[in-house]
Amino acid sequence: MSSHTQLLVLGSFPSATSLARQQYYARPQNAFWKILQAIWPSSPYCISVDSYEKRRAVLLSQGLGLWDVYASCERQGSLDSAIQHPQVNDLAVLVKRCSALRVIAHNGGESFRHARHTRTLGFPVVQLPCTSPANARWSFERKLAAWREVVELAGLV
Repeated sequence: MSSHTQLLVLGSFPSATSLARQQYYARPQNAFWKILQAIWPSSPYCISVDSYEKRRAVLLSQGLGLWDVYASCERQGSLDSAIQHPQVNDLAVLVKRCSALRVIAHNGGESFRHARHTRTLGFPVVQLPCTSPANARWSFERKLAAWREVVELAGLV
């Protein structure tokens, strides 16, 4: 995230793969990058396949920032349902870091459990369907439509 971030997407905590690679949404089965490629098909880099640094630069240039609700937690595997003893990030620091912020979106239910805190920051707060393959109840098309709506709400398309 940066001072130009207009839409902040909050996950719960990175998967084991993401932690190992030090990259948000590193699991190839996660729909996050594919959804953004569908929303911004003319982005300067192919969001879904190019290097992580390029993907990250595209997000920042589009005004989208990423962060997690939890700074740390204990968890076996990668499922949100396995999270124990989470330590919540200082979400109020968002206002200081993101002076252009318009919308906060929670990627999935575990992150959205903290919407009561993000709502106190004075921005619209939205729950997005989780992009994880564990969220098999939502088709890619349905996830894409929900994400597109939030990206439009933030004025990023």
